[in-house]
Amino acid sequence: MTNFVSMDKKRILLAIALLAAACLTGEARRKPQMHVIESDNLRASDTILVFSPAKAKRNVPTLFLLHGWSGCYRDWSAHMDLQKLSDDTGFRIICPDGFYDSWYLDKTDSTGMKWRKFFWEELWPLMDGEYGLDSEFTFIDGLSMGGHGAMNIYLDHPERFRGAGSMSGVLDLRNAGGSRILIPAMIGADDIDSPICRAQSAVNRLERALPEGVSALKPGEDRKVLVVSCGCYDTTFLPASEAFADRCNELGLRVVELYTPARHRWGYWTWVVRYHMEIFRQTALENSELGWEK
Repeated sequence: MTNFVSMDKKRILLAIALLAAACLTGEARRKPQMHVIESDNLRASDTILVFSPAKAKRNVPTLFLLHGWSGCYRDWSAHMDLQKLSDDTGFRIICPDGFYDSWYLDKTDSTGMKWRKFFWEELWPLMDGEYGLDSEFTFIDGLSMGGHGAMNIYLDHPERFRGAGSMSGVLDLRNAGGSRILIPAMIGADDIDSPICRAQSAVNRLERALPEGVSALKPGEDRKVLVVSCGCYDTTFLPASEAFADRCNELGLRVVELYTPARHRWGYWTWVVRYHMEIFRQTALENSELGWEK
């Protein structure tokens, strides 16, 4: 009987020790930095989580990572370990709040939410001042609604980024599923086929990635990279991704495509984001003489 009691005590002590170690590890684990912007452009506050790699210098490669429809700034970190992803890749990862259905647009409806203006007038200056954003090492990416937002923001000012990505992105608003009925009213359009909506679709804005006066780049001339991925079973959003990549090829833009057996699911996005970041990493390493290697 004494031996059994002794074994039970040992097990209890071991369990307590393991629990204490786990608690200490959790306390010691680095937490993301949080920023809150009280935004006039959004008529609301925007919360941003920033995950920096271990022993990060001020100027490290940066990825703005956007969530999808119905999400928030915590979406990505709720579904995967972004701190580990930052440490593994050497990238600083910035996750702003795109709200439930902002579509990362400048809306003209009663909400008055102008997300793109917020990005350029408030979010970008804050992140640049806090961390330093080098256009040779800065990228933007997102899933679904966020893929639409990432490509559109990139196309606003391609000179400020080295590349952009879209995971299951709504790169043509006509392929926005049920939201195609709601989006026109957000931006003052009559319907999803109106010129206003067409002008807001990333697939129709790709010429902005070209130098002024140039109709197409020659093979190997583009130093930037666009990464487009989508699940083959994601039939609502796959056509827009393929059309976007085809248009990139027509314009001579460097585009990397990945279509794999998957659906519109988090299991796919938490896998494919690593593929995107590897492409971004390789692109950043093309300029490793500028001071970054990983």
